[in-house]
Amino acid sequence: MPAGIDEYLVPVKDPVRLSSDEFEAIRSLLERANMAFFIAEPDDRRNKTIPLNIAAQYAMHRLDHNMGADHDGVSELTVRDGQWRGGYIPYTNKPIHWHTDGYYNEEQRKIHGMVLYCVQNALRGGENALLDHEIAYIHLRDTNPDYIRALLHPQAMTIPANVINGREIRPDRAGPVFSVNASGSLHMRYTARTRSVIWRDDALTKEATACLTEFLASDSPYILRAGLEPGQGLICNNVLHDRSGFDEDENHKRLLYRLRYYDRTTV
Repeated sequence: MPAGIDEYLVPVKDPVRLSSDEFEAIRSLLERANMAFFIAEPDDRRNKTIPLNIAAQYAMHRLDHNMGADHDGVSELTVRDGQWRGGYIPYTNKPIHWHTDGYYNEEQRKIHGMVLYCVQNALRGGENALLDHEIAYIHLRDTNPDYIRALLHPQAMTIPANVINGREIRPDRAGPVFSVNASGSLHMRYTARTRSVIWRDDALTKEATACLTEFLASDSPYILRAGLEPGQGLICNNVLHDRSGFDEDENHKRLLYRLRYYDRTTV
């Protein structure tokens, strides 16, 4: 496991075409930790081809065109006061609890990979905590193997329907927390938001989720804390993450590009 943020960060000269050394450095981090950071110094940081091309070089192509994304599938995460997006926490300056992206998606639209790219950071705050979901699995398994059995249950976690002005945007979605893909890789869907989840009502599931909550609130060395600076990005296999609240001023309007993929990175 890399010991700190500097060991996850790979400088790249041309994000459109990584050198063999740059590609291998990121690939190795993805293999070891399911995440890597890159930093590029382009002429125009607002160029969406930067994160798109980084993702494509790791065989991530199938973008999730979610409700908040632009026509190209890229979501612009910035404060959206007075707009419908402002009703969703990623488009505010509020903190976001631990989650994996797309936890409310149906089985056929699982989010396996994700890229975040920073155009502009906030004046203060907006940092992420990140945890490889495989580490969370190992911690739960080592604490009590039955916790894994509980979280593999197809009704372990239900996300209530999203209803806006009486219109159902998304129905209830039930599914496991952990599942194994056809390739043998581990997938996790999770949210710590109590209003956004209904847990299966049995003692083992309650114990398992309490164990996970305690671990995510700990000072475990496996939890990485990092704030993206302009030109920096994260590529990952949809690891667990949160975001602190933040403050802005006229020169520091936080803007990140978020790309969600149905593909895992190829490592």
